[in-house]
Amino acid sequence: MKKIVTVRGITIGEGIPKICVPLVGQTLEELKEEAKHVNTIDVDLVEWRVDFFNDIEEIEKVIEALSEIRAYLKDKPLIFTFRSAKEGGERELISLEYMHLNKRIAETGLVDIIDIELFNKESEVKSLIEFAHSQNVFVILSNHDFEKTPAKEEIVTRLRKAQELGGDLPKIAVMPSSAADVLTLLEATNSMKEQYPDQPIITMSMAGKGVISRLSGELFGSALTFGAAKKSSAPGQIDVKELRKVLSLLHNNL
Repeated sequence: MKKIVTVRGITIGEGIPKICVPLVGQTLEELKEEAKHVNTIDVDLVEWRVDFFNDIEEIEKVIEALSEIRAYLKDKPLIFTFRSAKEGGERELISLEYMHLNKRIAETGLVDIIDIELFNKESEVKSLIEFAHSQNVFVILSNHDFEKTPAKEEIVTRLRKAQELGGDLPKIAVMPSSAADVLTLLEATNSMKEQYPDQPIITMSMAGKGVISRLSGELFGSALTFGAAKKSSAPGQIDVKELRKVLSLLHNNL
């Protein structure tokens, strides 16, 4: 039986894919403005992309900003994500800093989910997942390929690896160069849904060609999609209002 992930009353893994929007402010003031705006639109979850934050290297300032964000978001589920430059993010942290940052944040009680990148050292990934779970924090175990779309079998292999390591929400985002690449991502997603429905998964084909993958998750098997509020964090994210309309339209006709 397919598991679901329920966070602050939001159920990921059944029904309409849930909508998440990113906060990408570089300063605390920008983040506060974004967080205020999120409360005026129809979204299910919020992701803080902390790699955009100017003071990322001062962990106490990160926690201070996180407290402010949490206060504005109230009961909305919050994902904490440091996206490395090698996977499309704004900067890099050495391994020990990455581990320390995520563990400190998990133990604050201010976030509901942390995003851990799959292609870190396996022992460190396992350690982070175990620690997050000990703090009642869920884990997105993610992989992003901004260069290409791997073969269907490779996409499935990466998602299966994320399952095996204990990720609550395996995630993959790939870059298409053709319509065939988008179909590859959708076929891999559907294979996971049909053959390995152990956890809800998150998949997407990026940029304009891949927009259909952000809309059709309920049919093919992706449980969460990312939309843009004021600013996007990845190519292909569309406005939240339009995203909600299309997801509802598809849901009502399935």
